[in-house]
Amino acid sequence: MKWLRKKRVLLLLFIGFTAVLFLSTNWMSWFYPIHYRDEISKHSETYEIDPFLVAAIIRVETNFKTGQESKKGAIGLMQLMPDTAKWALEKAKLPDVSMERLKHDPAVNIELGTWYLSSLSRQFEGNRTAVIAAYNAGPGKVRSWLTEGTWDGTEAAVKDIPFGETRHYVQRVIYYYDQYSELYNEF
Repeated sequence: MKWLRKKRVLLLLFIGFTAVLFLSTNWMSWFYPIHYRDEISKHSETYEIDPFLVAAIIRVETNFKTGQESKKGAIGLMQLMPDTAKWALEKAKLPDVSMERLKHDPAVNIELGTWYLSSLSRQFEGNRTAVIAAYNAGPGKVRSWLTEGTWDGTEAAVKDIPFGETRHYVQRVIYYYDQYSELYNEF
């Protein structure tokens, strides 16, 4: 009898937890959090980039963990290559910062990464899918794919991107972008 009573209590607790979970209006945000919202919002507005795109790129690159460095040498939340970072700092006329600070300071990394996304957006005339691909493979590679007809730059033809890493990267960023856009009505 005691065992049956325990089962009923556990069942009621489970049903209660499930009800709270599904009745909560934004319970999915627990699985898709956006950290550094203020920094993303501020720099997205400054450089006219969709903040959900910045958040999706950060999610794919580092899952919002600071101080990251890739095997190839990309640093910080947005995984900027040091040469790209130096070029962007010069072109954006931003104060020169050390690579160490760029690696560990989320605000600095987000600002520079967002500026770079804005630069790519201008280069690719606002084509979000091409911008994402260029962020990963580099604008020169993406331009050559588009010029040669290897890829037409559309989301529908992502499967035609010749680099598997970039193809998968673009698919993941678009997935998180869609999740964030649906979950959060506004940034």
